[in-house]
Amino acid sequence: MANIFEVPQPGNDLLEKADLVRLASIKISQTENHNRIRALNFMADYLEKNTKEILEANSEDYKRAEQKGISRALLSRLKLSKEKLNSGIEGVRKVGDLADPVNQVQIRRELSKGLILERKTVPIGVLGVIFESRPDAVMQISSLAIRSGNGVMLKGGSEASLTNTAIVNGLQKGLCESGLDKNAICLLTSRKDSMSMLNLEKYINLIIPRGSNELVKFIQENTKIPVLGHADGICHLFIDIEANLEMALSVALDSKIQYPAACNAIETLLVHKDIAPAFLEKAIPLFNSNEVKLIGDKRSVELGLKYQASLEDWQTEYLDLILSIKIVDDIDEAITHIQKFSSKHTDGIITDNPITANKFMNIVDSAGVFHNCSTRFADGFRYGFGAEVGISTQTLPPRGPVGLEGLITYKYFLKGNGNIVDDFSSGKAIYTHKDL
Repeated sequence: MANIFEVPQPGNDLLEKADLVRLASIKISQTENHNRIRALNFMADYLEKNTKEILEANSEDYKRAEQKGISRALLSRLKLSKEKLNSGIEGVRKVGDLADPVNQVQIRRELSKGLILERKTVPIGVLGVIFESRPDAVMQISSLAIRSGNGVMLKGGSEASLTNTAIVNGLQKGLCESGLDKNAICLLTSRKDSMSMLNLEKYINLIIPRGSNELVKFIQENTKIPVLGHADGICHLFIDIEANLEMALSVALDSKIQYPAACNAIETLLVHKDIAPAFLEKAIPLFNSNEVKLIGDKRSVELGLKYQASLEDWQTEYLDLILSIKIVDDIDEAITHIQKFSSKHTDGIITDNPITANKFMNIVDSAGVFHNCSTRFADGFRYGFGAEVGISTQTLPPRGPVGLEGLITYKYFLKGNGNIVDDFSSGKAIYTHKDL
């Protein structure tokens, strides 16, 4: 998405909303752990009460999106079945089972007699989340925000506007019922607001984009607010010469077709040349029967693939039933290819050789490196985080699926008894630096 226009300044209406969220975030940051857990349970209760309204809204959103001809990947993310909704509601409750991330003492140290330093975890403040489709993300993000004592401003795509509104109505009713300020969760509905959010650095402490490569890059280039997110999900799976063939087939298939629109689905399969004939003999009909279009390099085509890959294929996040395949001479060539084309999201290896596996996992610099398992496990819920606000592929933390721990920061608290620095210069006092 080219930066062809200036990001608009927020209007008075948006500034008023942002200020309400900021004030609500201050209130919720001061609440006790049990109050935030109670709020999550009420939020889940009201989502259950609003199930019919939410599903009807989603059905209408889906119908309109189909008529507009949006991509199959976005349609897949937009669809909210009753099972998916129930799973999301249960996820809200489960976030309450997680340990309280707020007010945890990380350091307690005596600097000198009567001078005590503490480092404690505190909420970030206000989260600004911009996402496409994914109405279930509203439940995940809101529950994590409340549990960690933060406020949140949400801006979903227009294709899910009815669903998002119905979900937020339920969440806000739950907050009110629990005694917390409903303004801690705010839904924005206009495209202008989503762009203007990028100029709310006095109100928003962290921007979390969840969407296309173009959306994330645009946000990163057009705001002074720190941004947490990833642009691409170009994930790889390498089938080593010492791979168990049946395991390799099973894991490769799951990594591609279990949910092809997900950012942790593989887009490229790398296969060792010595196992490639046996692997592709079984893999080609298996993927074909699951309607996966296979695109390969010259050696893969010689072994039965119909379509020739181009340089662009190695750089493409398909988010669809399309898989590019490359045959490599050894693990070093596989790693070189991944280093060149990976988005540093999740990359895996299938091998029975632990030395080979360790080499791969230690050298490949991705947020997740997997051995003998599907890349689809790269997920906050599956990691036991309860849910996730997004996935970060940056090197600095938080990295990978971001749950509660990514939504807190820390402050230093220093308590003394009239201590002054000059006493240390004159020798009247000494530093003890004793951990308590």
